[in-house]
Amino acid sequence: MGNDARWPQDSSKAIFRDFIHATLGFGALAEATGVPVKILMRMFGPSGNPQAKNLLLVIAYLQQHEGIKLQVKPAKVA
Repeated sequence: MGNDARWPQDSSKAIFRDFIHATLGFGALAEATGVPVKILMRMFGPSGNPQAKNLLLVIAYLQQHEGIKLQVKPAKVA
């Protein structure tokens, strides 16, 4: 962790990558979303920088496929 400002972004990508591997896999996700496997793997790799349209497409499909709902909530203000 340390003072690396990229840590939350990198760990978020790792969580998505692990979730995809544990559920449907990158091949099935690519087929379902129309986003090529190489792009998906690069998106969620350590140096990936996903485009919003692809990221939202993946999140929408994962929510539908797995029956989950991701939410964004504001952080508590001290």
